[in-house]
Amino acid sequence: MCPSGGECGDYEATATKFQLLTGSLCKPVGCCEQDPGSQPCHANKRKSKRGGGKTPNVNGTDDIIGGSNNVVEDGGDEEGSGAALRDYLQLGVALEQLYEEWSRVDPHFARVAGHFPGVRVLRQDPVECLFSFICTSNNHISRITVMLERLCASLGELVSTQDGVAYHAFPSLQALSGDGVEEQLRELGFGYRAGFVAKSARAVLQRGGAPWLTSLRTAPLAEARAQLVQLPGVGAKVADCVCLMSLDKPHAVPVDTHVWQIAQRDYHTTLGSGRKSLTDKTYVAVADFFRELWGPYAGWAQSVLFSADLPKFKSYKSEEAKKTGKSC
Repeated sequence: MCPSGGECGDYEATATKFQLLTGSLCKPVGCCEQDPGSQPCHANKRKSKRGGGKTPNVNGTDDIIGGSNNVVEDGGDEEGSGAALRDYLQLGVALEQLYEEWSRVDPHFARVAGHFPGVRVLRQDPVECLFSFICTSNNHISRITVMLERLCASLGELVSTQDGVAYHAFPSLQALSGDGVEEQLRELGFGYRAGFVAKSARAVLQRGGAPWLTSLRTAPLAEARAQLVQLPGVGAKVADCVCLMSLDKPHAVPVDTHVWQIAQRDYHTTLGSGRKSLTDKTYVAVADFFRELWGPYAGWAQSVLFSADLPKFKSYKSEEAKKTGKSC
């Protein structure tokens, strides 16, 4: 749920991959939500709709979290709210065990992990995640935040007003595909992304709407990615983000130039060496490198390292290193 005229708070502390905020929560899409005891991320109240599906745990079995089509309204029962939070935070994933395994096979991860415990990828609503990432093209976090807040306030259903702050749900596909939406979004500062939003909303509806998008949770990664890149404004990077952060593909590894730099700088790879830009071939090679290194939850491990490499966290790492006498 997105507040109109409210503050989103400091969410860079838990930003991962592409440093963006959803319109529904005003927090990073699929970001690393840290477990208790680590740096907090403040969340606003929301109207949460969670689709069905299974979340794999680290043992490779299926751990059903939250049930099918779980819906939690404001003021809902405590049990339903708890189930929704477990689903959203993916608490069925044994994160401590994953950290131990990643640290065992990756000395660099082991050096970083102690400073960034409990980084957990959120299980986003597929519609919210898809359209939030479409808005990230050639964009930065502050502008994305404003764009998505405007999107919710203009096209989303009013859910509640608390202390003078209006909260809106993320817009429906019908609202995003309506007549005049592209022009309206351009007026709101979306630029060329306005066309991507409207056209992709229509394309998703033509394929079956939100149920079709959610059904990709059970499809193999390659198939889900192939379906997503057919949508306007969706390339390999956005497709992998959506797969990782909303479609139950923990082995999806989104790659941008920053992740490419991490692979070269911290892992001394020669992938794409000598090139100035990230090619499709290098993209695949970098993602495969990390999947081979980290295994079935490679996307989660990558989120930890990306978070640790954010400018805001670099000073934090330096302070921690001074306290502990250990470098990271």
